[in-house]
Amino acid sequence: MGQKVNPIGFRVAVTKDWRSKWFADKKQFGGLLQEDIRIREQVKKRLKEAAVPEIIIERYANRARVTIYTARPGIVIGRKGQDIEKLREELAKSTGKEIYIDIKEVKNPDTNAQLVAENIALQLERRVSFRRALKRAVQMAMDLGALGIKVHAAGRLGGSELARSEGYREGKVPLHTLRANVQYGFAEAKTMAGTIGIKVWVCKKEEVAEKEVSHASHA
Repeated sequence: MGQKVNPIGFRVAVTKDWRSKWFADKKQFGGLLQEDIRIREQVKKRLKEAAVPEIIIERYANRARVTIYTARPGIVIGRKGQDIEKLREELAKSTGKEIYIDIKEVKNPDTNAQLVAENIALQLERRVSFRRALKRAVQMAMDLGALGIKVHAAGRLGGSELARSEGYREGKVPLHTLRANVQYGFAEAKTMAGTIGIKVWVCKKEEVAEKEVSHASHA
């Protein structure tokens, strides 16, 4: 039986770059890693409505730069930059470090694997039929130029007595071709029947992958 490997860790330094960019010795590593997790959780919680698929953290001495990718930059920045300043102050207070925040816009949220997974989870929590939610996500991604998409939902689908899993796939999603630009996203829907896990793989055009490869090799 095939072993499961994390799709992001599997591609790091090939087509994907690290999400945390810093170096620490053994004594500091654990503390900084936990701090990264806290920063990500805090940002995700605060910007629930802003569609944030990825947060990159870079550290230099006693400073940290947090790059937030978002489909709705207006919500993150707020009126006259008030919200982003407030978030920066909160993060600085909780970490005790100087924090800089960068905002980067996600151009096509319907072809971003993490945002697709979160959108499906939101629909399931609003009691939309899981088949309709999955099929709509597949159709939208293909219409917007994705080469392929695979979606997989597992749990008590439709409130059934027994947990099961169901998935849809369209186009090509080569999970073993490391050079292929495959994005992976995961989200959980907390429904009345229980938790449903949603996994999404999106294959995008090759030229994007080549840019990422060159970026990863220079990093």
